[in-house]
Amino acid sequence: MDVAAFRALEPLCWRAPSAHNTQPWRVRYERWAVTVGWDPADTLPAGDPTGRDLRLSLGAFVETCLIVAADAGVRLDWAADHDESDRRVGRLRPARQPYPTLFRTADVWDRRTHRGRLTGGPDADVVAAVDAVARRAGGAVRVVPAAGRLRALLRTADRQMYADPSVVAELRRWLRLDRACPRYRSDGLSDRCLGLNRAAATGLRAALAAYPALRPLGLPRLLAAGDDPLARGGAVLALIAPPDLDAAGQVEFGRVLMRTWLTLHTAGLAAHPLSQLVDVAATRDALGTLLDVAPERIVHVARVGRPATSAPRSARRVTHGSGLLAVTPLDAVSLHP
Repeated sequence: MDVAAFRALEPLCWRAPSAHNTQPWRVRYERWAVTVGWDPADTLPAGDPTGRDLRLSLGAFVETCLIVAADAGVRLDWAADHDESDRRVGRLRPARQPYPTLFRTADVWDRRTHRGRLTGGPDADVVAAVDAVARRAGGAVRVVPAAGRLRALLRTADRQMYADPSVVAELRRWLRLDRACPRYRSDGLSDRCLGLNRAAATGLRAALAAYPALRPLGLPRLLAAGDDPLARGGAVLALIAPPDLDAAGQVEFGRVLMRTWLTLHTAGLAAHPLSQLVDVAATRDALGTLLDVAPERIVHVARVGRPATSAPRSARRVTHGSGLLAVTPLDAVSLHP
């Protein structure tokens, strides 16, 4: 295996998405393979207690690695080997042929989460295209109906999340609301990516700092009422997994999630995850009723539409061995040797 060639591409692979932009994946270079695992320090035990979002993000990272390698002519395939005790999900290995994919490195690089205004939503052809991606893996993509009901569910989910001190403490750890923060350009959720101006970012930072005192006075309800993503347009899509998906299966379905996001991106659309709807049991159950599907099969929900403006690029960090490297700009990497 040409380890050096893949090392040069690794910064591009880190453009994969992750909850709170924690970038939990880690790679270990071996002679004939690259092992993909995770660092528990970059997981969300309060907000993601089952590890669903962790495993989806690991799968998204694997898919991104395969796409980037294929576009550069590096022939890799994937051998799943999920092991919780070793904190690994599998290995990238040499292959006879490049990974077959419709996507390019430029798609990976340009795809962004968009929390701002979206004009319209996906048309029937795009919904059919992402549904076909999911169906090839035994899942489905569904449009979530009843916008009024959905808005109420979002507020309920937000209130419950904000009412949990451990979830809020975790959120504070990953928020980057001060541009002087040493990790502002490395990871987490920045004010720019959240669409907050300086005043709003300062206000949120102050409210969360005073959370212990203000929580009994109704701060969770106030924070939940302070944002209405549905008012910023778009349609809401739910990704439905096959029944009885185990931990290893969730990693593999994370690869499907990445392909659906890239399908949306190549159609000129962007996604804004609404994970709280799935993270809170009561709203996930209600969503299952709306969609007439077993709630545990709903693994991802996002607002989708055409961005009205360009979204900021989220920060990334890259680990090579024990050191940290800045993300390499796209034009500094040879994609077609």
